[in-house]
Amino acid sequence: MALTTLGHFGDKRLQAGGAFVLDRLLSVGQTGVRVRPLGGIRAGEMRIRRFLHNDDVTPGEMVRTARAHTAGLVQGRHILAIQDTTSLRDDGDQCSLQLHPTIAVDAGGGTLLGLVHAEFFRREGGKKASCGKRPFDEKESRRWLTATEQAAGLHAAGATRVTVVADRECDIYDEFARCPVGTDLVVRAHHDRVLKGGKRLFSCTDALAELGRNIIEVPAGPGRLARKAVLVLKACVVTLKRPMRNRAAESAKLPPKLDLWFVEAREINPPDGVPALHWRLLTTHAVTSLADAKRVTGYYAERWTVEQLFRVMKTKGFDIEAVRMANVEAFENLAAATLIAAVQMLQMVRDRDGVNKRPLEDVFEPSDQAALEALCPTLEGKTAKQQNPHRKGSLAYGCWVCARLGGWTCYYGKPGPVVMLAGYYRFKAIQEGWALGRLV
Repeated sequence: MALTTLGHFGDKRLQAGGAFVLDRLLSVGQTGVRVRPLGGIRAGEMRIRRFLHNDDVTPGEMVRTARAHTAGLVQGRHILAIQDTTSLRDDGDQCSLQLHPTIAVDAGGGTLLGLVHAEFFRREGGKKASCGKRPFDEKESRRWLTATEQAAGLHAAGATRVTVVADRECDIYDEFARCPVGTDLVVRAHHDRVLKGGKRLFSCTDALAELGRNIIEVPAGPGRLARKAVLVLKACVVTLKRPMRNRAAESAKLPPKLDLWFVEAREINPPDGVPALHWRLLTTHAVTSLADAKRVTGYYAERWTVEQLFRVMKTKGFDIEAVRMANVEAFENLAAATLIAAVQMLQMVRDRDGVNKRPLEDVFEPSDQAALEALCPTLEGKTAKQQNPHRKGSLAYGCWVCARLGGWTCYYGKPGPVVMLAGYYRFKAIQEGWALGRLV
């Protein structure tokens, strides 16, 4: 079943308020997440304002509720816990509000299962000068390890394996040294570290023979067309040395060295004018063959999912950055609700092909099915490509209908998050009229 409320908050009225906010985000969020359009009428506007400004409503409770829903879906799966940071507000003068979410993706089928963790933090100028003197647990970068620790908890929910996937900002010695036992890491390397023996990390594969090659799909992005990239893969074991730090006593708590696997994936023959992909990955997964290297680079490629999530939250979707709400706590509540709604929207995109055979109720309400089945024939064309190929009652069936409503022609590639979001909003408007018509 789809997540239907943002939390319990110790009060049934607040729980109902959270359900109302989430429903409005999913129904009319294409107008932006400003409170007045979301409310629809004066009573709805005031209901949302009271919810967002209530002291008992917190992003933490919303994230815990979403996490509990996700935990119910991880049984028997290898989970990729993908984390990253995005800016929601920036005054241009070293003050900003950042969001750091972690999402769960099925490593086997690519299904987006839901939210695992999220935290907000505020950046203010002047802290970098003292960064090297503060304990790691007091640093902003501690968020990467915190998210990893939260992801490790999915083992208790029945996940067979958990692999945390992160970009270059997560290349921190403490992240590898303090990673919970039984949890794996795939992190893009940022530092060209000096290894045991004196070699540099980025050059340690230069003399190695390639394991083989792999072809991956590179999705479209801002200023980037979708393409297929051919990657040359190499791998070896590396030994990282504990970094020198100002706080010697704290540094001494970490192991003096760490053995990890280093995987290099370099694109050959990219299109003219397009920078070649070049991934240098540090991982706890053993990489002794081409199949292993393909698997690890495949895990890292799933990191694009979190970039899509940010795109849905921002200008191409809910446009959370455009909100001008003076109360920071209320804005964080709204942003957390928007994050949860954006995850549900992106689930549709990820399951548009029906490979994972997910039921309609994972995103839609059971009452939506009749309207979807009535709409579908009106959207089908005469050619085979213009027929809905998916089983009624499946999530893919509903996604196909929404993609068509969003302007997808069934040709020229697959529908992306922006098209799917627009189509879903249009469907919700039609469904509301459908429900009213059946009452007459």
